[in-house]
Amino acid sequence: MDKTYRLLDEAVELLGRRGFGRPRAALILGSGLGGLTDSFEERVAVDYAEIPGFPVPTVPGHAGRLVWGTLGGTPVVAMEGRFHFYEGHSQRQIAYAVWTLSSLGAETLVVTNAAGGLNPDFQPGDLMLITDHINFSGDNPLIGPNPQRFGPRFPDMSQAYTPECWELALEAAEKLGFGLRQGVYLSVSGPSFETPAEIRAFRRLGADAVGMSTVPEVIAAAHAGLKVLGISCIANMAAGMGAQKLSHQEVIQVTAQVQGRFRPLLTETVARLGR
Repeated sequence: MDKTYRLLDEAVELLGRRGFGRPRAALILGSGLGGLTDSFEERVAVDYAEIPGFPVPTVPGHAGRLVWGTLGGTPVVAMEGRFHFYEGHSQRQIAYAVWTLSSLGAETLVVTNAAGGLNPDFQPGDLMLITDHINFSGDNPLIGPNPQRFGPRFPDMSQAYTPECWELALEAAEKLGFGLRQGVYLSVSGPSFETPAEIRAFRRLGADAVGMSTVPEVIAAAHAGLKVLGISCIANMAAGMGAQKLSHQEVIQVTAQVQGRFRPLLTETVARLGR
């Protein structure tokens, strides 16, 4: 862990030199959702390639920048794009990004993603508040030496998604005049989309949405004692639940269409977190 801690210290020192302050909240913006940072005031951006320990995303819709600023009057830091297990990054590398955000001083992590809908009541374009998750990726970011600087060897996951953060998001959505779905997110390794048989199995397990991210970050955040809010954009209905073939282009198109609700929702929610 000594090398990891050195990289973290170097990353925080570099970001401080580049104008990053102490954030109240950190955001991880998923596929096609990174445009939220255009709304930041006092905006400062640093490419991942410049940050010690950060790999560079290879997936369309993930810009690969860490952005500092204020949103709804609250100081925040946001990842424009994330690292994925299927890109060849270890879940440990994915956790490193969360450790960096925590080391900057963030108290709350807001994770967003584009997901496939499993619940037949859902439809593309819905926003789903994540109430719990199922880790079906076959890995865990905490395997290996425990990063004692952040948390215990065996972290509790019974409230990985913080109920008080759900309430703030629900209040924000109500103020804005629309509702949020609520459900369980299941994480797979990817990069292939799931088969219809897998989708039937996941529905029986109690999942409402499926995706290829988020859970490693949430495990790392819960381990580090961060409050967590998770929001999925239902970008398509999963395999076997419709006639259309699945594609990443569809994901990008649908996330672009929800920006009119997604941006105000996060802005209002982050403002409430700041208070």
